[in-house]
Amino acid sequence: MKLLLILASEKHYEILCAYLKPLGFEIIRYKHVLKAMDNIDEIDPMGIIVSASDFPRHWKTLLQFVRSERPKETTPFIILRGDSFLLDDTEKAFYLGASGVISEALHEPMEADRLHRILSRCVPVEERRKAKYRTLDEDDHAEFLFTHPENDRIITGLVKDISKTGLSFKPDEAGLLDDVPLSAEIPNCSLRIGREILSPVCKLVHTAGQTISLEFTAFGNFEEELLNDYLERISTREHTDAETTLHIHKIEKTGHYIGQSQTLKRFP
Repeated sequence: MKLLLILASEKHYEILCAYLKPLGFEIIRYKHVLKAMDNIDEIDPMGIIVSASDFPRHWKTLLQFVRSERPKETTPFIILRGDSFLLDDTEKAFYLGASGVISEALHEPMEADRLHRILSRCVPVEERRKAKYRTLDEDDHAEFLFTHPENDRIITGLVKDISKTGLSFKPDEAGLLDDVPLSAEIPNCSLRIGREILSPVCKLVHTAGQTISLEFTAFGNFEEELLNDYLERISTREHTDAETTLHIHKIEKTGHYIGQSQTLKRFP
């Protein structure tokens, strides 16, 4: 899944990369809006993030250009706002078709979680299948725990997203990793996917917000294949669920049974 980042700030670029790469996104960056516009068809990004602080006079032009060819349903467009971004600018952004406006202060929990929600909501099912990226629910049977690299305390929590390159994780107790530096290796991890239990080595790459991001750096024998099989399996199920939902919507809209939807009962 290609994400196009259009921003000049190295600080914001590094924060976004640390947060997004473990979720399976391929990051492509441009420092100039016009160059990005010239190459957008060739890049064909799944989504776009632009800094309004870096390009206060060009983000509207870029958004209009993108929406002239790419609807919100297929290409989410997210704006990073600074202190000078006013309420009128936010209203204008949504009027032009922005998918979300978040603060560039991504170290704050609220903004990191807002970015997570926007991306989880906007990533198309087919793109998640191609990139082996998945937002998990109770039916996916994934659990993760690890020991603190310094004090060996066992840390448990909820797996929110997982990809072939890493996962995002919400610890049951906040603040347990405040003393762990970014890029620290976490060697003692246990990941249960379905009936399989893997022991990946991870690296801490993002801690802003209630959710942390971990990158997989090593697997045991055959474990990477088991993870890929798991991601393909649940992505296929998600695709099937999406098709079933579409059939149900057609039934509700037309009152007619379509294809396999005939097996569904229609209640008064």
